Amino acid sequence: MLKEILKNKEIILASGSPRRQQFFKDLHIPFKADVRPVNEVYPQDLEGTEITDYLAKLKAEAFNDLKANQILITSDTIVSNEGIAMGKPKDTAEAKQMIASLSGKTHSVETSVCFTTIKTQKIVHSSTKVTFKELSEEEINFYVTNYKPFDKAGAYAIQEWIGFIGITHIEGSYFNVVGLPTHLVYKILTELASA
Repeated sequence: MLKEILKNKEIILASGSPRRQQFFKDLHIPFKADVRPVNEVYPQDLEGTEITDYLAKLKAEAFNDLKANQILITSDTIVSNEGIAMGKPKDTAEAKQMIASLSGKTHSVETSVCFTTIKTQKIVHSSTKVTFKELSEEEINFYVTNYKPFDKAGAYAIQEWIGFIGITHIEGSYFNVVGLPTHLVYKILTELASA
């Protein structure tokens, strides 16, 4: 459906995430990937979706050459655990520490998506609560050693082994936890194409 109504638009996905790119393919949305370097630093007084809103918009600022028919999509995801924003781990030790801090608790996964054209900009976000069982040190070590989750906020992917064995409950969009609130992407692109 979107492919037809977006036929006069060019979608630019500013994400190197294979998961986000696969979502666009599965949604039948033609796109080109264009990732530009951005220093992802945010003011320390921001929390939760304020952070992801800020970073999604910041990533859009790297594109000052949009054409009239282009829709730029930028996004950012964090894991928010007891008021602490968790991005991607820098090494094995930090990945293990991050997962251990999520063990036996409920945290939030926050994703913001920014849609930018030469005339308008709209930011939407989604929040999903995720609960882990108590994870053993052996389970955490197994996951980090075998899956190397260094490109994932909070150091885990719900669709991998740790999600299979460790997640006991979610509240909100599953796809938001994977990396993109696809229902919001569909909704906003439909609105923009009809405008």
